[in-house]
Amino acid sequence: MKRILLFLLLLAVPAAALRAQERHDGPGTDQVPDPDATLCFAHRDTCDLFLDFYAARPDAGPCADSLRKPVVVHIFGGAFLSGRRDYPRDRVWFRQLADAGYNVAAIDYRLGLKGQKIRPDLSALPALLHAIEIAVEDLFAATNYLIDNAYDLGIDPDRIIVSGSSAGAMTALQAEWEICNGRPLAKSLLPGWFNYAGVMAFAGAVFSMDGRITYKQKPCPTMLLHGTADRIVPYGLITLFRNQFAGSDALAGKMDITGANVQIYRFKDAGHEIAASMLRNFPEELRFLEENAVKGIYRRVDALVDDAGIQDMGWRSFSARDLYKPKD
Repeated sequence: MKRILLFLLLLAVPAAALRAQERHDGPGTDQVPDPDATLCFAHRDTCDLFLDFYAARPDAGPCADSLRKPVVVHIFGGAFLSGRRDYPRDRVWFRQLADAGYNVAAIDYRLGLKGQKIRPDLSALPALLHAIEIAVEDLFAATNYLIDNAYDLGIDPDRIIVSGSSAGAMTALQAEWEICNGRPLAKSLLPGWFNYAGVMAFAGAVFSMDGRITYKQKPCPTMLLHGTADRIVPYGLITLFRNQFAGSDALAGKMDITGANVQIYRFKDAGHEIAASMLRNFPEELRFLEENAVKGIYRRVDALVDDAGIQDMGWRSFSARDLYKPKD
């Protein structure tokens, strides 16, 4: 019963995550870099979708001698309720990646839970799944745009890496799960030859209403970063009837079965603040990008990280009782 109640409460977690995500900008962003271009990659009935493009420094990174560079596609967090592609802290990180030799595309996506009241019962499951699926659909649209415009943007279409924070991490991991299992979204929206060169997920999970989460094909190289005490996106595995929510700990085990090139950084007693830890973990990210994603080196990491220096954004304090508090 305790696990069932926990699962139901997690259905409403986006409300707490939204309030937390609004504190994402934090200090250290006085000099925020601008993108090199802002491009429209898709037209939807309700909105146009844009991406901010940061061009790779030509003489840096593992592809310094190539005119075509890898690209990191980043998906912001905000619990499918809110968020934006240009958080100041993220823009600092994007420019660091670009200076290290990686193109960056920070993308919009439709917020499927915006304006909806999420109740903590089974009726919320279809709405949650729909929000994830349309986010994945928009990620695939951005991916196709980058493939189609690879020459003009200086992108290597075989080296497209996707990263995400919180809801964005869920979208990134869900997209790779769709591809590996030949599910309808991937089959209908992506070229048959395509898979991502890597995934970096900062506090993410995969959600299924079709039973146990498995991988029919080996996933692309994957880097998972998650707090072991995260109360917003589950670190472990939650199962209720045919519904399953698999966080980083569970996904690492499922990927291991396939022989995947996977790394997991388990941040001891940390909460959801790992969703915003991109700047702090930059050296590990660069090594993953160069060795695992670009060069395809099999480099397995399973690390328990005890890091007292992680910035406390107050996200650990959010619990189910906060979900229905009116916003200040």
